[in-house]
Amino acid sequence: MLQDTRTIGYYQKLTDALVDLWNRGYRFDYLRLYIDGYLAAIRYNSSLESYLIHRLEEEAIRYIRDPSNFELMVMPEPESDYF
Repeated sequence: MLQDTRTIGYYQKLTDALVDLWNRGYRFDYLRLYIDGYLAAIRYNSSLESYLIHRLEEEAIRYIRDPSNFELMVMPEPESDYF
């Protein structure tokens, strides 16, 4: 579980980007590459401590392994003959 506020912010941005990439047609191999690049950029900038980056990576991988995060949201169809 992430507890550092900056790490949580990075996690939220990362997961939003992953869902956006998924909706644009990219699949898990590309999502994993995106995570690797994102984490490399954080390491390069020294934005977070290394143990926080490691935790962020674990949580991001757990996020892409959960199929419920990438299911299509099906909206119910309105009833045309209600009245």
